Amino acid sequence: MNFLLSTISILIAVAFYTILERKLLSYIQMRKGPNKVGFMGILQPFSDALKLFNKNLISPELMNFSFSYSTPPMSLLMIILMMSIIPFNYYSLIDNKHNILLFFILSSMMVYFILMIGWSTNSKYCTIGSIRSVAQMISYEISFFLIILFIILLSNSFSFTQISENQYLLSFCWGNFILFFIWMTSCLAETNRSPFDFAEGESELVSGFNVEYMGGWFALIFLAEYMSMLMLSMISIILFFNYLNKPTSIIILIMISIFLIWIRGTIPRFRYDMLMNLTWKLFLPITLMIIPLSMNISFFFS
Repeated sequence: MNFLLSTISILIAVAFYTILERKLLSYIQMRKGPNKVGFMGILQPFSDALKLFNKNLISPELMNFSFSYSTPPMSLLMIILMMSIIPFNYYSLIDNKHNILLFFILSSMMVYFILMIGWSTNSKYCTIGSIRSVAQMISYEISFFLIILFIILLSNSFSFTQISENQYLLSFCWGNFILFFIWMTSCLAETNRSPFDFAEGESELVSGFNVEYMGGWFALIFLAEYMSMLMLSMISIILFFNYLNKPTSIIILIMISIFLIWIRGTIPRFRYDMLMNLTWKLFLPITLMIIPLSMNISFFFS
């Protein structure tokens, strides 16, 4: 029952997060945005969801039906499972001493689902978009996981709950602003968000790896992307600040979620070679230099 209620709450949060993004982008571009359905357009996401799930699914002849029908819901299921290991009020639904390792496993499996989403359609645009996305996610996962390893060494624990408790007096963000900046940039790359949205580059890939998906399929892929943004925002609070139930943590969570949207409205898309150079030639050397430092710090305070 707790798992069901938390899943429904997260889906409602994603719905309101999408209307927040559309409103912010509209005001950045000096227009109104959705304002017809409900008060100031607040019910627009639910109207869009009903429209998408009522659409007929048209399948191309060359599509691999078993993979195409199963991978969008599986990608959403992976994100829901990752949300269940986040401690909202000192404990999570799936609480153990090594839930960071479980997060590593589930987030790494997302790569395979995105690859299958693009490959199973037998469309060159979908395949190129999924290959781009996989290469991007694998490249940024290295610095992404090294930063988590740095936090693990500082807190001497593989548990999100223990990491939050170790920040009772001083947050790990203080003195680690460079790592926090690398973490936020890696979060944008992991979720295929602008300015790293090469998997959905409309100018050259029509719509990227989801161009052949419509109706409920597209809605599930859309929900997985926005849910992963909220999930990484929550994990950012746990790793660098404190528990999620603190008033200051909630304010910072809202600021990080708005930051992920604001970046899309202000920064243009990178070139693909700049994206790869950024992680392999800048982020990776910095994180590899900081890991020995964190080991010395943890040894000194242990």
